[in-house]
Amino acid sequence: LNKNDLPEPALADFRKAWSLRKEESYGVGIANILLDKRPDSAAAFLQEAVRELPGSIYLRLLLARSYDAQQQTDKAINVCDEILLTDSNQVNVLVLKADLLEKKNDLPGMISVLQKAYRLVPGNLQLGNKLMYQYAETKNPAALSLADSLIRKDSLRMHADPYYVKGLYYSNINDKVNAIRLFDQTIQRDHRYLNAYIEKGKILLDQKKTADALKTFQLAITVNPAFADAWYWFGQCQEALGQNADATLSYEKAYSLDKTFIEAKEAAERISRK
Repeated sequence: LNKNDLPEPALADFRKAWSLRKEESYGVGIANILLDKRPDSAAAFLQEAVRELPGSIYLRLLLARSYDAQQQTDKAINVCDEILLTDSNQVNVLVLKADLLEKKNDLPGMISVLQKAYRLVPGNLQLGNKLMYQYAETKNPAALSLADSLIRKDSLRMHADPYYVKGLYYSNINDKVNAIRLFDQTIQRDHRYLNAYIEKGKILLDQKKTADALKTFQLAITVNPAFADAWYWFGQCQEALGQNADATLSYEKAYSLDKTFIEAKEAAERISRK
């Protein structure tokens, strides 16, 4: 029933089964349904379920997720730590703990946990990318060596992320020449990699190479006309060139594409007040 998008009847069935026999699969079924809409109820159930089945790592992991869904980050971390005390090699738990530490803005702690997880599953591309990105954001040169290792593994030449992250690292340490070189390589590997256009264009704009920046953001718009960031930065270039009417239209376009883009809305309003 749950697979057919009928959660309430499925929940009743799982609860009935759980009342008859305390099996992990029944508890997981109840918890997953409750987590979707009622994380507080999920947490209450999972506390009971963990007492019934203290050896179930999956139920404990779901308990941590239920706390996370209620913004109870410290409680969620404590549950992760309890699991890792008994089995320190639980990759899913390590990944969740890393996400929780990121929410607390504990980047050193997050990176340490990601390193442990990646050592356990070095073939996990998503995990490698996440660790690589955090290295770049914290100006850690390990970003370069990890990116190079991922490039070597990419025998089919499918992935542009390592080039992009190397560009971010160089940008963050203010080596703009190498940053632009790597963003260009990113685009060569995948011309749809929109953030590479944005980061390259921002550097050019900062260097007062406004016409070149304008062309870069225009390319991003050509690739994806619905990319709000490109319209915003296109507007920034137009404004820098004194094209205020066009800039206003670009800012308004950005906001129309993304109603959370308050910066674009405020930029249009700022010009209108001039």
